[in-house]
Amino acid sequence: MTPELKGYLLVSVIKLVVVFFTLLVGVAFVTWLERRVAAWIQNRLGPNRVGPQGLLQPMADGLKNFVKEETLPAQADKTLFLLAPGLAFVPSLVLFAVIPFAAPFPLSFDFSLPLLGQFAYAGPMPMIVADVSIGLLFILAVSSLAVYGIVIAGWASGNKYSFLGGLRSCAQMISYEIALGMSIVTVLILTGSVGLTHVVAYQQQTVWFVFSLTLGFVLFAISALAENNRLPFDLPEAEAELVGGYHTEYSSMRFAMFFLAEYGALITMSALMATLFFGGWDIPFTAWDQGEPSVLKSLATLVVFVGKTFFFVFWYIWVRWTLPRFRYDQLMGLGWKIMLPVALAYIMLIATAVWAFDALGLADGALYGLALFGVNLVALFIVFRVLDSGRLIGQQYVRREGSA
Repeated sequence: MTPELKGYLLVSVIKLVVVFFTLLVGVAFVTWLERRVAAWIQNRLGPNRVGPQGLLQPMADGLKNFVKEETLPAQADKTLFLLAPGLAFVPSLVLFAVIPFAAPFPLSFDFSLPLLGQFAYAGPMPMIVADVSIGLLFILAVSSLAVYGIVIAGWASGNKYSFLGGLRSCAQMISYEIALGMSIVTVLILTGSVGLTHVVAYQQQTVWFVFSLTLGFVLFAISALAENNRLPFDLPEAEAELVGGYHTEYSSMRFAMFFLAEYGALITMSALMATLFFGGWDIPFTAWDQGEPSVLKSLATLVVFVGKTFFFVFWYIWVRWTLPRFRYDQLMGLGWKIMLPVALAYIMLIATAVWAFDALGLADGALYGLALFGVNLVALFIVFRVLDSGRLIGQQYVRREGSA
């Protein structure tokens, strides 16, 4: 093994450990943040006893889950019942591996270690765990695996309520995964690449996709709520009719792993929204973060990326404690009768607009992005004003008794 290969492997392992340890700590912090924001919205205190402002409450919750008794229902399929929490937890963390979270870090070294030999690394280090050229395809592939953990948990529990929750999750995630993928297709049309590093670089040279693909961002955000089983789409664990849903029979750390998976997916989806539509680690209104790598640029862009991700985490929590839960027929109707047709029409609209702008000789840049923003404003007006107007989305599933 060459020194360069050993150096590359060393850097990759260090990035892997640091990123995923930070993500796990972030998941614990978000559980605290959820409860504090919910308390703020409802005008109460929230956790404030364990540590300053209750910051150590996640540690207390983790310790409590470790020492609680493990239960295994007599009617459960033991192997699948024990395997399901891990199947739900792993995909939410693996997705973060392809998300660039800062500008390249200037790193070079050449040293030797006893028994291990020489290690060498030259050039700036990409601030991404796995800088693969198929990032968008990887996201679609891995995100679709998350449903298996929930479905298997519901089926293996031997509980009819858990089983119904698993079936709901399967139907829901398949339905909204289509709209999620189609909203990402519009990003591919503009960039011509499925690599997330290239997606960030393209937005640096033009405008953020939240302007040039505004309707695509709306579709992605709604689909992300459904993919993560978050309110108003948390039907797989609706306590009113399913007791607790797919995780009813779980206890101790296996029960906690489902919530760790949910919050891990929440952070990952928030990071994806920041990357795909808000420029990723790009600092707005300046080109200083581009060009020659430096430690200061890496740290500054990391802070900006974390800030954007935190904004969407807060948005997730705000939506949960603001909107009521949909009925299941409303959920499926929205996914298949509204989201899917709109996403298909939007892909054709963006493809036609790109073809027309290229035919007119309009080069990629700020003007190109603003022209697409105008197209998106028209699309938003058609969808939410002309087509909806309280008829499609707002009133389509209202059941009326008697005469209209």
